Amino acid sequence: MNRTRLTRTTGLLLAAALLPVLTACSTLTGVISPAEARDDADGRAAGPVDCAEAKCVVLTFDGGPSAPTPKLLDVLKREKVPATFFLQGKGHTDTYPQTVTRMAKEGHEVANHTLTHKNLTELTPDEIRAEVEPVQKDIEAATGKVPNLLRPPGGATNDDVSDVLRELGLAQALWSVTAKDFQTTDSALIKQRVLDQTERDGIILLHERYAGTIPAVPGIISELRAKGYTFVTFSQLMSPAVPRPGEVYRP
Repeated sequence: MNRTRLTRTTGLLLAAALLPVLTACSTLTGVISPAEARDDADGRAAGPVDCAEAKCVVLTFDGGPSAPTPKLLDVLKREKVPATFFLQGKGHTDTYPQTVTRMAKEGHEVANHTLTHKNLTELTPDEIRAEVEPVQKDIEAATGKVPNLLRPPGGATNDDVSDVLRELGLAQALWSVTAKDFQTTDSALIKQRVLDQTERDGIILLHERYAGTIPAVPGIISELRAKGYTFVTFSQLMSPAVPRPGEVYRP
């Protein structure tokens, strides 16, 4: 498999507002799919769910924790669904550390979404570190574990970003499905957008702080389960492979 890294002169801008472009760019060099990662796992055994066999999907939530997050955790606990949370720092991990602790205790994957949601491709290496390291420390303090995943804001990354994240031990996790829940409070519309886009190995991007999102989650879970999907975390999706620092992952 060709894993030629992204050129330094051409950044990879994969914003949620440009999902049609994101979805179409499956041949971008430097982006590794979960299936490719699993294929390159050198025969190691998968975890409790083998997504090479099961029809897996991942729920991910960006930009928390926030005041509504415990309501989402209640839903996920009731439905027995693990999720991956990409947490923001300022006003979030520094404000709701007890929620971060609860996420980890209830089996969710806790990851980094930067301090203030800046476009990392527009920052110097030192500025990138300043966006990433405080959130790493907040999450470690709340969970006892240092994250190994980061979702770059807007999906914007390039080789310079990858180099810094490699030094910090962070792989980059993108997505394949977005409900654009920042645009609407219509829970039925959010649910339908997710259902319309989701395929095997799908990585669903949502934000629990928007009013229409949490009410949409039970329906998303029940209908995807009815279609035969198994919910896993981002890292479980790639098992037995392990996310490699600096690499960019997306279906």
